Amino acid sequence: MTPPLARLLGFAGLLPQLACALAIWFGPEEWRWTALAMGWAYAALIFSFLGGLWWGLAAGSPDEARRAPAWIWFAAVVPSLIAFATFAPWVFGYTWPIPSLLVLGIGILLSPLVDTRLVTIRPVWWMGLRVPLSLGLGLATLALAVG
Repeated sequence: MTPPLARLLGFAGLLPQLACALAIWFGPEEWRWTALAMGWAYAALIFSFLGGLWWGLAAGSPDEARRAPAWIWFAAVVPSLIAFATFAPWVFGYTWPIPSLLVLGIGILLSPLVDTRLVTIRPVWWMGLRVPLSLGLGLATLALAVG
């Protein structure tokens, strides 16, 4: 069973992205750019955080029977690198943040695929929380991109 506090705080973590989406859909036009930028920033932060979770799971599995596979150390840094790369178009003055939101939304939606391979080092309740949170944040991020 998922620890109640993890569930509560996890789902509360969807609120900032949902607030950005609501601001785009129902707020005044002058809020649009700020909501898009804040939504991008939140998605980039959380995507990086997911990599940190994988790193933490790997670091917390020191014994032989539950040793993390070597590939997870590499996979753990990929979300931060992708999030950083999605910032580049803005820096160079290209179309932004719609393509960046699409990349982050898809990355967040696909991120549980990594977790499915971590059976020996993740808690038994892990996927019951990761899947709905990734679906919620990934879809909210994509909604910002098309909103």
